[in-house]
Amino acid sequence: MTERNPFQARRDFLRASGALGLATMLPAAVRAAITDTRSATTNKVGAASNTATPSLAPLAPQPFHRLPAGAIQPAGWLHRQLEIQASGLGGHLDETWADVGPDSGWLGGSGESWERGPYFLDGLLPLAWQLDSAPLKAKAQKFIDWTLDHPWPNGMFGPRSNDDWWPRMVMLKVLTQYHELTGDARVMPLMTNYFVYQLGALPARPLRDWGRSRWQDELLSVVWLYNRTADPRLLQLAALLHKQGFDWQGMFADFPFKQKVDVAKLKAEGGGDDVFMEDLGQRVHGVNIAMALKSSPVWSQLSGHASDRDAVHHQLSMLDTYHGLPNGMFSADEHLAGRNPSQGTELCTVVETMFSLEVALAITGDPALADRLETIAYNALPGTFTDDMWAHQYDQEPNQVECSLHRRPWTTNGPESNLFGLEPHFGCCTANFHQGWPKLTQSLWMATEDGGMAAMVYAPCSVQTVVQGAPLRIEQSTDYPFRSRVEIVLHPARAVAFALKLRIPGWATGSTLSVNGHAQPTEKAGRFVTLQREWRPGDTIALSFASAPITVSGFNDSVSVRDGALVFALPIAESWIKWRPRGLTADWQVYPASRWNMGLPENPSFHRAEHPVGPIPFSRKQPPVTLTVQGRPVASWKTEEGAADPVPKRPQADAADAPVMLTLMPYAAPKLRITAFPLLAPGSNDHPKDDHLV
Repeated sequence: MTERNPFQARRDFLRASGALGLATMLPAAVRAAITDTRSATTNKVGAASNTATPSLAPLAPQPFHRLPAGAIQPAGWLHRQLEIQASGLGGHLDETWADVGPDSGWLGGSGESWERGPYFLDGLLPLAWQLDSAPLKAKAQKFIDWTLDHPWPNGMFGPRSNDDWWPRMVMLKVLTQYHELTGDARVMPLMTNYFVYQLGALPARPLRDWGRSRWQDELLSVVWLYNRTADPRLLQLAALLHKQGFDWQGMFADFPFKQKVDVAKLKAEGGGDDVFMEDLGQRVHGVNIAMALKSSPVWSQLSGHASDRDAVHHQLSMLDTYHGLPNGMFSADEHLAGRNPSQGTELCTVVETMFSLEVALAITGDPALADRLETIAYNALPGTFTDDMWAHQYDQEPNQVECSLHRRPWTTNGPESNLFGLEPHFGCCTANFHQGWPKLTQSLWMATEDGGMAAMVYAPCSVQTVVQGAPLRIEQSTDYPFRSRVEIVLHPARAVAFALKLRIPGWATGSTLSVNGHAQPTEKAGRFVTLQREWRPGDTIALSFASAPITVSGFNDSVSVRDGALVFALPIAESWIKWRPRGLTADWQVYPASRWNMGLPENPSFHRAEHPVGPIPFSRKQPPVTLTVQGRPVASWKTEEGAADPVPKRPQADAADAPVMLTLMPYAAPKLRITAFPLLAPGSNDHPKDDHLV
């Protein structure tokens, strides 16, 4: 039997679907890129742009647009945090982990050829350019060049050992960032050829498993390319991805998963032992759900329906109600696990939730999503790494009293899951964690639909863009979230009028705003304040937020403590034991060396103390801010298999134990911690005060 020419098969499909006729309506340059990639691949020279790309019709307009990768650079403590990542696993993973080493399939080798190379690049690439690091750029470039220079004859790309749609969805996100950073002329022809191939192949080889669950991640890249080429076939592909992809909005509309997942029941209902690959297992898988949070907002760009755009809020509400944790995340270890703060959350779930919120924030314009993003970024993200970022956990727990090889009450994961190490339990997080800090940096500022700028998330940074035709540099200085003051200095190339939007966090009990020392009206918490004026070089904005420590109710009437964007936790003294060496790093167990089972009274009184923000921003040794509060030991609260028992509901403190003064730190500083405290029964704190400090 003669093998059919893949190019002829593709042309037959396009002719049948009418897409080939549509192609004749495209600009000549785009048609040339589709039909001849060979000439394009010889030209690596391009021009990067710092200007946001608006949505093209028929895509729905959106209130904000993310700036291109490279437009925002970290400063201050955020720059130091990215340097820590680059000096740790983030910059050296390929030197100590074979899965992204020289034999990677994404370098043409025979090694790992699925998702780990693309995952690694998804964070390494923006990290390299944000730090302007030649060595890191060179590492990323090797993967990029191999991918762009070795397309398949039929339009597919990537390692020849598999044709799975899913890992290519990740690499497409990498390529969009790379094009924004460099303008490399090879990127869009390769993406176009791939999408044309996929449009022809999907009817016979539809999305399945991970690709079916994560279709919205490819839709991002399809929309990205459409906004630059206006190729109508991309809209056809978008509709096909939506049709074949899992209906996350429909699942959450009548959310059925209101308890911790019973894996045995999953296996029985799913029809097999591999709960990950069965459809039911995919639906309750934490990383899938994290990625799916952006599915409805991204699809709303094509549907134009407000119900699609706003569905993310209902999805978050369901997760909070049935699986919410004090650090802004939902439990998923590996599947949904209820509200007990001794359950864990996978690191991949953390960084993918962050990215989904960053995307949804631009499309919906809802500042509440930025509040959530800050909570996760400034608590859950750094809370799962060692200070030097040479080791990480697979699962983190808000009430984490031991990191050991005990069995623990995970839904699915094994005993290594909350160790700190190179690849505890499974290597997906080892490859994927890199995107957390760099993509947050990319989302600090956004362009507005009317041609202005908006401060979305607060951290020290600088922005280089173009507004109303005028080059503009913005310098943002702040120690936020450890402090509440933000200073913004604008440097337009000439005087230029535009609207500047500043987010007022939802937790702010008040705010003050001034321009060049003159007070300005501000807005209520949870809104944007808009400054419409002609901006001149050197104009300075000062913005401050007021807050106070509060307790937030949770599982079993427990309370967690917040002040601004930070969640606070009780540090437990830590005994670190090296379990085994892992090349340049090692795997560690951590055991408690102090009492942890403490409760708080009704209406506790907090004292806040501020300290310098040190070289390690989220440091236990030098925390930038602490809270002190009086608590009482709860002797009945114990552990099993290295995990704290569920928080007892309204326990009575032991009369023999005197009250103690507890010193709380930002959640991410201690690696052993109590974040959700039992609320003591009335009268439990009626005991002479003791000055002992914990």
